[in-house]
Amino acid sequence: MTSKRLRRYGLSKPTKDEAQARAEASFRRKEAQAREGKQAMAEYEAAGRAMREKTARLRELRLAKEAAEAEAAKNAPPAVKLAPKPKAAPKSTAKAIPASGVKPAVKGKRK
Repeated sequence: MTSKRLRRYGLSKPTKDEAQARAEASFRRKEAQAREGKQAMAEYEAAGRAMREKTARLRELRLAKEAAEAEAAKNAPPAVKLAPKPKAAPKSTAKAIPASGVKPAVKGKRK
């Protein structure tokens, strides 16, 4: 086997240059990850700050609206109450008896 094949399968030690190149690549990768992490955290915090500011602004608007409505209700003349409508007489649940005076036969019921 050649030394290239041995190194490919991890059977021999990498040279000093290869080890240094690998370490530098790893360091650059970790640096980039740290940079991206800081940027992501800054974006996350900015979004949270914007949401809190928006919530506070909307709360102020809602409270001002409620105060204006309460003031308008306090200053408005009292509402005129209408007289209640008379209730209709309850419907009778008894079956109507024909004019002949004889009750109709009910099928299926025995006394």
